[in-house]
Amino acid sequence: MKERDFTRPTSAIGNSNGNGNGQPASFHFGAVEHEDVPHGRKGKHRTIVAKILEDLAKRGQQQAVRVPLSTLRGDKIQNLRSALNRASRLRSLSIATASDEKYLYVWNTDAGNSDGADS
Repeated sequence: MKERDFTRPTSAIGNSNGNGNGQPASFHFGAVEHEDVPHGRKGKHRTIVAKILEDLAKRGQQQAVRVPLSTLRGDKIQNLRSALNRASRLRSLSIATASDEKYLYVWNTDAGNSDGADS
């Protein structure tokens, strides 16, 4: 096993910031200023989740939004439920969901009572 000479500065033997011979580092990807980086999540379910929550806000407390599963275009219902869960928690909404072979149902609940459905 070869011992390393700790008396030489790290930059002389290479530290992955360049190739060790004084050449600048070569990067694999481009860079942007931090202030130009978008902050926030815009997932692929953003549009349908926004529409569901908008419809839900316009419905009465005793009504559910009925979303045809055919509108998911092959996405898994679990992924849509997860996206709904994230969005509703961000908005401090208490919702519940249920589904059958054709539809996803979403409705408002009391915070303490979800009627035993998935939320």
